[in-house]
Amino acid sequence: MIVLGINAYHADSSAAIFKDGVMIAATEEERFRRIKHWAGFPTLAIEFCLREANLSLSGVDHIAIGRDPNAKMLNKILFLSKHPFESFHFVRDRFFNRKKISSIEEELAVISGSDKNLIKQKIHQVEHHRSHMASAFFASPFDEAAILSIDGSGDFSTTMIGIGKGTNIEVIDSIDFPHSLGIFYTAFTQFLGFPHYGDEYKVMGLAPYGEAKYVDQLRPLVKWKDNGLFELDLSYFRSPAKGFVNYDEDNHLPIIPSLFGKKIEDAFGKARKKEEELTQYHKDLAASVQRFTEETIFHILQSLYQRTGLNNICIAGGVAQNSVANGKITRNTSFKQVYIPSAGHDAGISMGAAQYVYHQILQQKRVDAVWSAYTGAKFSNDEIEIILKEKNISYKKLADDELFDYVTDKLINAGVIGWFSGRAEFGPRALGARSILADPRRLDAKDLLNAKIKRRESFRPFAPSILKEYVDEYFEVNDVVPFMEKVFPIKKEKQSLIPAVIHVDGTGRLQSVDATVSPRYYQLIETFRKKTGVPILLNTSFNENEPIVNSPQEALDCFLRTSMDMLVMENIVVER
Repeated sequence: MIVLGINAYHADSSAAIFKDGVMIAATEEERFRRIKHWAGFPTLAIEFCLREANLSLSGVDHIAIGRDPNAKMLNKILFLSKHPFESFHFVRDRFFNRKKISSIEEELAVISGSDKNLIKQKIHQVEHHRSHMASAFFASPFDEAAILSIDGSGDFSTTMIGIGKGTNIEVIDSIDFPHSLGIFYTAFTQFLGFPHYGDEYKVMGLAPYGEAKYVDQLRPLVKWKDNGLFELDLSYFRSPAKGFVNYDEDNHLPIIPSLFGKKIEDAFGKARKKEEELTQYHKDLAASVQRFTEETIFHILQSLYQRTGLNNICIAGGVAQNSVANGKITRNTSFKQVYIPSAGHDAGISMGAAQYVYHQILQQKRVDAVWSAYTGAKFSNDEIEIILKEKNISYKKLADDELFDYVTDKLINAGVIGWFSGRAEFGPRALGARSILADPRRLDAKDLLNAKIKRRESFRPFAPSILKEYVDEYFEVNDVVPFMEKVFPIKKEKQSLIPAVIHVDGTGRLQSVDATVSPRYYQLIETFRKKTGVPILLNTSFNENEPIVNSPQEALDCFLRTSMDMLVMENIVVER
């Protein structure tokens, strides 16, 4: 049975395809369009998935769309009745707009050459947060678990909690728009001078440089409820009737207007402009926002634990990308195990919608848990050589054993490596398929990468990729973290050995590397370990203020315009 999942006309549009419950391919449209968070119809991602499955659209049995305009219809009508004039255009465009669903049918008809009505018969509309929940639970190793989906908003919900058991997900409760922890965090992201969609991770990176002095001042903005949920004091924020997210119809980009209201500036001072200096106050406020967000997540989760009595929790949604909070869950709630998919953000909607149809609607049995994010594009040595020859670029071709030895020598000798290997990752993290690598022992590695390659804020950390057998030796929490989705403290006695991957608060965003999941990346780190005694490489995404590179041409372009010392694409090595 073939199920195609689609996230369309929404931020991070994507496609995923499953055969008998196993994910064959999944990718974000931005990887092809080269525009971050691209939000149109994912034509190229769908075509890629069909090619990987060796199918045409006519061979697809079910098509899962990760949105449902009919969800919470009464709640939407009640919202409109409270704001009949101010909210008309917003509600019309975002809540009641079925035009985009029919547009999806038309787009698929163009791709396939099939009749629109035949395609319509295959389509299932899956609510946004149910798709998120499915992406986490059905991909997890758990037969039974509590589930949390939490983000800005989708299909009029901002938070949804439930229980997964076998092939069923039961929704226990939810929070309606505009009461959103994602909106709270984004409002302060903008207030701190980071205006772009997706900038929230900058606040998370800035927070360790400050003290959480203002948590009590933040509490009135988000009121915790006895049932474990919450609501915003909306007087602090932009009027929800005016809308919080818009989509540029021409460029297919998500646009967020300023979400904080005058009352936030009255309480916390004048908002910082993007070009202004980051003061200690800004750092302390970032620390406070991060701390209060964590506390609110723990409030939700501890209540969910008390409702369910389950030890396992699966989490997805934009807020689930807060890796600092994720790493604290088992130490601040009663949950014992946490699973978060590689694409916990909105790109994962395509994956989750397909899984929801296959398991929940069609009641097909569960398959093995998903521990690999390598579901994207791949290229052979021959394809790479053709590109280099056309560009008259000198290169050498090495067998694996020789390659690993050669690359690790370069790393040890202060080299920065662009590493392009196997299938691209599904999700926002580079996990050793499209990565820039450096020696974690170098004191200057972080500054070098930020200044000469990444060209980003100096306060943002780089991640340690560590062989999974050594996690307990270096980290205070021993966990399986394949998708770099959790931050943990690094043991004090080890911090001086790997200064390039230690954040200012002594933590690191862990990626545990498994030999069965990432054999070539594992072997590269193992070769480095044998030479240095350190089973870790510094890993950051292979890009420069753009989507992560997808093709050899994009990898070459990034290499040539930055100061990387070596580019490795499969077995092909290019050096300056």
